Amino acid sequence: MKQRFRLYRRKGGIYYLHDSQSGKQTSLGTRHRSEAVELFSARLQAHRQAHLNLQLARTYLAATDPMVAKRTWQVPMEELAKTKRGATLERWQYVIKDKAFDLIRNLPILETQAEHFLKMLQVGTISTNVFLRRIHNFALDLGWLPWPVIVKRQWPGIHFQEKRAITHAEHLAVLEREKNPERKAFYELCWHLGGSQSDIANLQADNIDWEAKVVSFARKKSRSIAMIHFGEEAEKILRGLPQQGPLFPEFKAIGAGHRATEFKRICGRANVSGVSLHSYRYAWAERAKVCGYPERFAQEALGHNSKAVHRAYARKAKVKLPSLETYEKRSREAEVIPMPIPDGNSGLPVASRGSNGGRQNGIQAVGA
Repeated sequence: MKQRFRLYRRKGGIYYLHDSQSGKQTSLGTRHRSEAVELFSARLQAHRQAHLNLQLARTYLAATDPMVAKRTWQVPMEELAKTKRGATLERWQYVIKDKAFDLIRNLPILETQAEHFLKMLQVGTISTNVFLRRIHNFALDLGWLPWPVIVKRQWPGIHFQEKRAITHAEHLAVLEREKNPERKAFYELCWHLGGSQSDIANLQADNIDWEAKVVSFARKKSRSIAMIHFGEEAEKILRGLPQQGPLFPEFKAIGAGHRATEFKRICGRANVSGVSLHSYRYAWAERAKVCGYPERFAQEALGHNSKAVHRAYARKAKVKLPSLETYEKRSREAEVIPMPIPDGNSGLPVASRGSNGGRQNGIQAVGA
């Protein structure tokens, strides 16, 4: 094995240590050869002991796992992707092609140091941080990684970009600029149904129940069932789409990335910024919360299994609360008065008699 460190002296008489692996020179802070030799020997011994410890670890692990010395990070990337299905699988296949992962792709797992991950996180994105954690934990759980490369509390924090809903004015500006009828109908339906772009783009004519005025489909991401009741405006849009097969043949044929690019292009022409196609989903949830739409109905429409997820979507909704006095007054005005109960003997409707002398809730009993 080639010796990593080399001792030399500069013209000033100070002894230095050269690291052939990193190319760095470190001053030993002494002009005395005996002191320099002792410091050099200590550094060399520390390196040899660490290398010996690594070799011993490999030997012990190889007794139970022959591939431990050869397994690279590409292996857990591919194996973890195999556990995914549908859109999640497509997302994983795209993620592991990220150039940031090239820094560790062919690196043996057992030789990984924290510096490898930290450098990767510096050149990567938020997505790199999220998926590297999952790959790291996957390898750790399977025993391919004997100890954490970075302990949980030392991982760099994940700071997502701000997400917001598209406003009604922005939506109208997009529609005004869009001249393609299919794409225009697509954006309108996203506004009315609040579905994700992939779910709306893949809608079929048989997803529509015209009698019940319901659009139902299995969400591509979670496979949960979304059932959305539509009104007159949405019905008018749906009537103008194909009555057989896919509602959006063009948008279904292209990928999600292409649809996002087209939307970004039209937003640029409409002077709208800071939104994406997913902003329609946030807009629907916020509109539902502002107008008092029951949360359980909104959950069913959006296809959310968790109340926490749904509340996260509508967290920025600004609800104008009435005073308690006003709310109580409206509640009294909206009281439902029960209908008279038919009399079994006479067949005439009578009100339930009570201590109020034959009157209940303001209804005069017949024949009283």
